[in-house]
Amino acid sequence: MTIIRRLSIFAFFVCLLTSCAPVPNNSNTTVSHASPSPTASASVSPTPAITDTASAQMTLPLLDALLTDEKFVARLKQNLKLSEEQIESLKRISSADIARLRESNAEDVEGTDGNPRERAEKELRTALGEQKARDLAKLANEYWSKGDPAEASNDTARMLPGPNAVPTDTRVVVNIPAFRMDLFEDGSLVKSYKIGIGYPEFPLPQGLRKAQTIIFNPTWTPPDSPWVAKMKNVTAGETVAAGDKDNPLGPIKIPIGLPSLIHGGKSPAKIGKFASHGCVGLTTPQIKDFAMLLAKASDTNEVSDKSINTYLQDKERTQTVKLNQTIPVELRYETIVLEDGKLHIYKDVYAQDTNTEENLRRVLEAHGMKLEDLSEQQRKQALDALSSNLKKEVVIDLAGKGAKGYPAPVSLDTGSGKPAKK
Repeated sequence: MTIIRRLSIFAFFVCLLTSCAPVPNNSNTTVSHASPSPTASASVSPTPAITDTASAQMTLPLLDALLTDEKFVARLKQNLKLSEEQIESLKRISSADIARLRESNAEDVEGTDGNPRERAEKELRTALGEQKARDLAKLANEYWSKGDPAEASNDTARMLPGPNAVPTDTRVVVNIPAFRMDLFEDGSLVKSYKIGIGYPEFPLPQGLRKAQTIIFNPTWTPPDSPWVAKMKNVTAGETVAAGDKDNPLGPIKIPIGLPSLIHGGKSPAKIGKFASHGCVGLTTPQIKDFAMLLAKASDTNEVSDKSINTYLQDKERTQTVKLNQTIPVELRYETIVLEDGKLHIYKDVYAQDTNTEENLRRVLEAHGMKLEDLSEQQRKQALDALSSNLKKEVVIDLAGKGAKGYPAPVSLDTGSGKPAKK
């Protein structure tokens, strides 16, 4: 049984349970196929991230999910030479952490009990020793971000190199710490969205994904989790119909590969905050707007403002539209961004230790600057931000230094239904 079917232990891992499942072939389901065209691709090759994030995403709930995947377990045995006893030990450790989350009902809250990554590292070192713990974390992180390498496609698209890289093609860029998603078309930023991201225990993965379909009126299968038990009209394992008020996916979902979706249904209060367990969350108006622009960028005429309204009128009919062109989706983790002449330093939301002077220098150097080029006040402000426990982003104006960098948001949709403040 695949990981998609076995991840019900994740609270709210509706993203996993629905993202890769085929749409039922019945009278209430319609699938539209547009003519295929070449996959969008970047003209550059990948380079290492700013920091070594080999184990940065690793949490015990994540490991608990991966250990239900037979292919992942087989790779542990083959690549890491783990014994059956060691694998059973890992299952006990990760299951115990899930039980702790359930007991404290911490599966659906913003705050976490300590640093989930550090807790995972400590438990793995105790069970496997230093080296194998690091190897396991690296393997799990790669599998979580990319899936089974044996099933990888021949897509030529790659993550763009260097910090704050600006696309020259058509693609979606999500910067997790900035709670921001951008749609680029032929190198031009078309529109920006404020988003909700995964809780620290259930982090939004990092790496290159792809959007190939838009699914209207998706159904939902509730996981076996405490918050589901508290719902009056929902039972774990039973399908919740499309359009049902208890279906949290909203009217539209866009699968972007294991384990994530871009989907609607979020309240405006959740945008710009932790809001999901492995997905990019948008409000319903946001996802409608994004779906239409994504279809336009992929030359898919089946999706327009008029057709979206038609699809959504019959809430019980699930309809899948295949995009004419596969769109790369970059899931980045950049806490230091030079944007339109301003240096943005974001809170390190997943505690990956990215707010360092070394990373600051790399960002500045990527844009032809040095830390020493900044004024004494600017340097102090930047270094103070790196050394503090940020509650919100710090912005330092470097326009006088001739800096440009990544583009500022375009027509930023904050999910509030009101125009963004300039």
